[in-house]
Amino acid sequence: MNPAARNLIVAASATVFSVALYAQSPTQPQTPAPTPPAQSSPAQTSPTPTPANQSTAPLNGTYIASDPLAGVRYDNRWDVSVGLASGHIHAGPNLRQGADLGGLDISGSYWLTKHWGVEASGRAYLGTSGTPPAADQYNESGVFVAQYMFLGGAEYLGPHNKHAAVVLHGLMGGVYGDFNKDLGRDGTATGPTGPAGFYNNQVALAGAFGGHIDLNRSPNWVFRVTPDALLTGYDGTSQYPHTQWNFGISVGVEYKFKKKR
Repeated sequence: MNPAARNLIVAASATVFSVALYAQSPTQPQTPAPTPPAQSSPAQTSPTPTPANQSTAPLNGTYIASDPLAGVRYDNRWDVSVGLASGHIHAGPNLRQGADLGGLDISGSYWLTKHWGVEASGRAYLGTSGTPPAADQYNESGVFVAQYMFLGGAEYLGPHNKHAAVVLHGLMGGVYGDFNKDLGRDGTATGPTGPAGFYNNQVALAGAFGGHIDLNRSPNWVFRVTPDALLTGYDGTSQYPHTQWNFGISVGVEYKFKKKR
């Protein structure tokens, strides 16, 4: 190899080695020269305007808490409720077999003041009653009986807040008892002296004493539970009293109309 080529190779190798060492060495940061404070003027103190297309809202949004019961009031004039009802009766004066009945409870209220109002209620209870062993010709667990109550009276708004309220009432009226729809087809099985010992179909005195337990779900809608002591005074030939006290309950919803007192 001639001397010129050899010197060229050595020079190129030295150049590459020098560049590699320079690339691996840390770079010393340069300290910028201090900038003199700018002289402020009234024209320079105004905030920088935000571009029209730039949003100032938080990137993740803002959580706003809301209370669905904030608007609950007790100054409505009218309300109405509908519920599934359950009650217990004895279909005859001497009948030990009871009847658990189910049906519907529809009630409405007109409030005179904040605490006092009048209430009307219509209730239908349907089911079957057992019969005594002497009535072998009848189905002992499937004789149809029913009672239909039409009641009215006073109610009182007790303890209440935006979550719940207790409303007491005392209702009186009448009841129609249907006891011999099945037994009376042949005309020989009706009445307390017949084989089944059931009452005759009749209209009698009735009442409901208890109240409502209201759980507010919104300013207008309420979940309502209505436990009552049910009074009936059916007539029959018996040495025992014909007045019955039985437990009844209904579960449903109430709607408060927006019209205020």
